Amino acid sequence: MDYETKIIQLQLQLPPVSAPKGLYRPLVIVGNLAYLSGHLPSHTDGSLIQGKVGVEYNLEEGKLAARAAGLAILATLRHELGSLNKIKRVVKLLGMVNAAPDFDKHPYVINGCSELLQEVFGTENGVGARSAIGVAGLPANCPVEIEAIFELND
Repeated sequence: MDYETKIIQLQLQLPPVSAPKGLYRPLVIVGNLAYLSGHLPSHTDGSLIQGKVGVEYNLEEGKLAARAAGLAILATLRHELGSLNKIKRVVKLLGMVNAAPDFDKHPYVINGCSELLQEVFGTENGVGARSAIGVAGLPANCPVEIEAIFELND
């Protein structure tokens, strides 16, 4: 499958890739696995989406923020690898939701990213293992942060 063409067909606009805001690499390759650091959601202009799910954002808005974090992940993959066609499959996602204390729909929020990756890479290659947790806060008060592991083509 040509994932670059799929991005065009789905009319997805990837955000600009931001430089690391700390001492880390956005992506590290070990063997045939690409480990991505946590990605925050941003608007198409690169500005961060900020707020807490269950306070400033409702469930659906939280899910859209997770989709935006997924777009940032795709942008980093393309930037670092040169093409999304080097991806074989999604291995694992870890989604963290900046949520109100009584909020308990973290997996539903992270579905925003999971559904995006399924759209791009298909059901077989776009759905991997996943964890979704709630946290009291995230960098820049973003509603989600998502890290990922992808298997690369040989």
